[in-house]
Amino acid sequence: MSYVFIDAHDALHRYETVTQGFNRRWPSPGQSAGSIYVCPTPDDALAALRDALRKKERPTIRSGGHCYEGFVSNNPGGAIIDVGLMTGIFTDVAVHLENHSTHTYGFEVRAGNQLWDTYANLYKRTGKTIPGGTCYSVGSGGHIVGGGYGGLSRLHGLVVDWLSGVDVLVVDAHGNVRPLHANATQHTGLFKLCRGGGGGNVGLITSYYFDDMPVAPQQVATLGLQYPWFLFRNDKTRFGEFLNTYAQFMLNADTDTRTYGLFTGMGLTHVTAGGIWIGMQYSDESGGLTDLTPLNDFVNTMKPFGPKLLDTYLAGSGMRLPFVPSNAPLVSGLPAGAQMFDWLFAVQSGNSSGNNQRGKYKSSYMKSGFTQTEIDALFQYLTVVNANDSHFAHSLVQIDSYGGAINHLCSTNNGFNPANNQTAVAQRSSILKLQYQTYWTDPADDDKHLSWLRDFYYAVHAQDGYNGTPYPTSTTLPNSRYEGCYINYPDIDMLTGKTPGLPGYSWGELYYSGIYNELVAIKKRYDPLNIFHHAMSLGA
Repeated sequence: MSYVFIDAHDALHRYETVTQGFNRRWPSPGQSAGSIYVCPTPDDALAALRDALRKKERPTIRSGGHCYEGFVSNNPGGAIIDVGLMTGIFTDVAVHLENHSTHTYGFEVRAGNQLWDTYANLYKRTGKTIPGGTCYSVGSGGHIVGGGYGGLSRLHGLVVDWLSGVDVLVVDAHGNVRPLHANATQHTGLFKLCRGGGGGNVGLITSYYFDDMPVAPQQVATLGLQYPWFLFRNDKTRFGEFLNTYAQFMLNADTDTRTYGLFTGMGLTHVTAGGIWIGMQYSDESGGLTDLTPLNDFVNTMKPFGPKLLDTYLAGSGMRLPFVPSNAPLVSGLPAGAQMFDWLFAVQSGNSSGNNQRGKYKSSYMKSGFTQTEIDALFQYLTVVNANDSHFAHSLVQIDSYGGAINHLCSTNNGFNPANNQTAVAQRSSILKLQYQTYWTDPADDDKHLSWLRDFYYAVHAQDGYNGTPYPTSTTLPNSRYEGCYINYPDIDMLTGKTPGLPGYSWGELYYSGIYNELVAIKKRYDPLNIFHHAMSLGA
């Protein structure tokens, strides 16, 4: 075996560092794992998992270390199996199936690849890519199993919509580790769970397989706009019009295939940051900049609200924002300030991973524009609550464009038909994806930030949600405006919602609308001893 074993007695003093992930809230005091296995190969992961089970140590799995909660790092007496060095992209890979046939996949992506490794490797070798996230230090292992969403998803769908197979280490009822290959013909339930069910649920994924991948755009245009808060701070009506103009454009764009290459993100920052921002990345359906109409239409739609070009740093926040102008060449017909990049450079420039710090996150999917209750809450918590506290300059609600190829069969999403959805991502009707975020560095400020974000979120969903959450359409909330939450943005507050024990509330329905019980049954079949578990694992 060649895995590296690290514990508190490590002579090189690595233990304290490698027990931590990206979010410096974890591990909580007294919750550190007993040991870490660093595994460069699938065989190392197999040996490490067997050794941890032999020692009766609970295993948690880490790829990039970006889990928003303490599901990996909080593991007292347990073992973290770190697959972050299990990297590589392989092409034309033959896999032997259980019926004695062989399937040759176009691509194999090892679970330890950070997204940037995957983007750069695929692009340089094949000119292809995956429609994954913009935080390029995120590990593929956790990102893909949770769904995989990013700047190309409106054009090409989610990463799991392209996924064709997975290698998974599971533990059977006798405690034996079994390597399985799951795809559309064998272990189909396990395959479905791995297409959006979330990490840490059923086993240790070592590789993802794809029959094909999208061709990367040849050119993309990027543009950043800023809307200073003084434009809205004393005019809530105009603030609401601003939000709904953005939302209405995305609602119309959901079925307009010409717009599918347009990705937008609106940063509703706290007032202490100085201004709201909108970042854009665009390529047309052919992967170029021949048809600039959708980009210009969006810019013109938002122009009446008085934007200016986005500065490198948002005033007052010290926070670097995506889609920052550079010295890239201008292209005729682009909106003022927009610039053309080759796709790989645009991905690098748009990285939004940021520094390692303390953070808390919440999410929601929205199927339509904003109600007055939502607007009131957004305005109140962004401009009134803690209005003079500069510690909230790194707090925001990011409203990303959604829909397009995620929601509809089209020529650019690999023939995947969301109407016949065989993934574990149930959200196929939304136009916006919201991520509530707050960041800080001093542990003494934990309660202040956590309570602000919690109260904020419950206020937004007080009228049209259920139990303070964006509850999806169900018997509990017929005809909901929401589609719940994203499992890759896990939030333990959702286990109970605002009021613990409220009848008809299920956190599983919130994340896996309509398929939660099916996924729990699959987990029990492939993880009968519940070896892989955390606070929000299936069946928790």
